[in-house]
Amino acid sequence: MGALHAGHRALVERAVRDGPAIASIFVNPTQFGPHEDYAAYPRSEDADLALLENAGCSSAFIPRVDEMYPPGDDTRVVPGDIAARLEGAARPGHFVGVCTVVAKLFEMVRPARAYFGQKDFQQLRVIQTMVRHLAMEVRIVPVAIVREADGLAMSSRNAYLAPDERRRATAISRGLFAARDAWDRGERRATELRRVAGGPMTEAGEPEYISVADPVTLRELAERADRAVISVACRVGKARLIDNVLLGMSLDELAPL
Repeated sequence: MGALHAGHRALVERAVRDGPAIASIFVNPTQFGPHEDYAAYPRSEDADLALLENAGCSSAFIPRVDEMYPPGDDTRVVPGDIAARLEGAARPGHFVGVCTVVAKLFEMVRPARAYFGQKDFQQLRVIQTMVRHLAMEVRIVPVAIVREADGLAMSSRNAYLAPDERRRATAISRGLFAARDAWDRGERRATELRRVAGGPMTEAGEPEYISVADPVTLRELAERADRAVISVACRVGKARLIDNVLLGMSLDELAPL
């Protein structure tokens, strides 16, 4: 959606290794709720195009809203169960907008592969599942989270953070890393992993949710976890930040439902 940073650059560089790459830039209105930040969402087209060119991207597709949603447009792609919880519950209609615009972009561009970041983990899983269920001829390639030196996950919404908020926001990744360390020491109880992750996060703010879920289905785990994704959403000042860590499996092992 523009306001590109090093995390987006990693997606482009990963794509370029596989062949000529095209990037879309489109702030998609249908994935924003009525009280969310569509109008204020950061936009920096000239800087975005420079980043894409420097990363080796051969083309950019920057459609207008009326190209993506022509007059009278009311057809939507409605995802299933995997979109019902976490961000889907917190932001009703969000994944309908995501799936609709991604399906349109796939139809317009017809890519062989499309690259999605781990930071929006549920989005990644929703798109993988949509592609399988709708028999789309595109391979979804996951790319790991890119973090700042202090651990904060790179996000366009980090631009909203005041200096003190930026410092406090690192508590989100510190909580996730604490849970990952507990996992590495052998902790497998979902309730304990949730508690450990939440401890440091109070410095950032009150998390909207801390989820310990199965990374394939995103269903919440109640007892022992043999694999897990710990996901968090937390509001820091005006910014709503999300982050996650994947435990017990690699990104490459994730397959669509």
